[in-house]
Amino acid sequence: MNDRKLKLADLAKLAGVSTSTVSRALNDNPLIKQETRDKLKQLAKKHNFSLNTAASRLRTQKTNVVAVIINLDGDTEQSINDPFLLKIVGEINLALNKFGLELLLSNSFMASDDWANYFINSRRADGIIVVGQGKSQANIEAAASAGVPLVVWGDPKTPSSYPIVGSDNYLGGRLATEHLLASGAKNILFLGDPGHAEISERHRGYLDAINEAKATPHVVSIDITSSAAYKGINQLLVEKGLCFDGIMACSDMVALGAMKALKERYISIPNDVALVGFDDIAMADISHPSLSSIKQNTQRASVILVEKLLAQLAGQSVESQVVEIELVNRQSSQR
Repeated sequence: MNDRKLKLADLAKLAGVSTSTVSRALNDNPLIKQETRDKLKQLAKKHNFSLNTAASRLRTQKTNVVAVIINLDGDTEQSINDPFLLKIVGEINLALNKFGLELLLSNSFMASDDWANYFINSRRADGIIVVGQGKSQANIEAAASAGVPLVVWGDPKTPSSYPIVGSDNYLGGRLATEHLLASGAKNILFLGDPGHAEISERHRGYLDAINEAKATPHVVSIDITSSAAYKGINQLLVEKGLCFDGIMACSDMVALGAMKALKERYISIPNDVALVGFDDIAMADISHPSLSSIKQNTQRASVILVEKLLAQLAGQSVESQVVEIELVNRQSSQR
């Protein structure tokens, strides 16, 4: 028998079982005993046989694929290679794989405006996980209104008709700012874009902490990239000199860009300027000095995102959920 043309029926004949048993076994259906599944998988491997997954999808009308959309704003230079976005996507992928699902990665530019047609009606995916609310939620709201199974990583306190999973961004902004105030900083900059959904909450937390301390808020509104932070801090130093002694950065990448600008001008961190980021990416721990940051439990959040999407696919209603955060105190804010 030519192995390259081996069909499901041929494999079933070799094993002495029905074609449906072979199909279920190779799809890891729990109705088939584990011992039988293992034997049939070994036989399939021996004969270089693999299921025609495309045909299987047509029969079941399920793709077992989840589209993960990186929701980028049109006016940002932030891209999919941002370390925090990569971290989230990687952890969502692991969570999906544990449920036997595949990840289809896209961004909001490629997906056009009609996510329902592009992903769901065209059978590219069964549901959507959106990473980031951005400044506009129009595409997310349109997809949710069209009945698309959808979950968003963002600010879970945002009123919405769809479930949002994410950190308490307000609390994170407040904790970071209070930590800087406790370190002795009096003139603290907020570095980021308050127009962005999640960052607006971090900014609100910053403002409340500053106001309670009877300090003066200073906001440098920039794109959420390290290069924008580098340029913004340099421009501020040229125009006004060292008019601040603390920075609450909206992300670690923004904090690292600010750190680069300060170090190039021989401004000491944390003696002259104390610095706290947000996200706790791997680079925060290995930067010099190491970067204090608000840690988001993205691993836990990724599992929740997938669980909530699966619940929707099963016809259940789901709610938004807040995931815990913590302040990681490192050298950049230790005076």
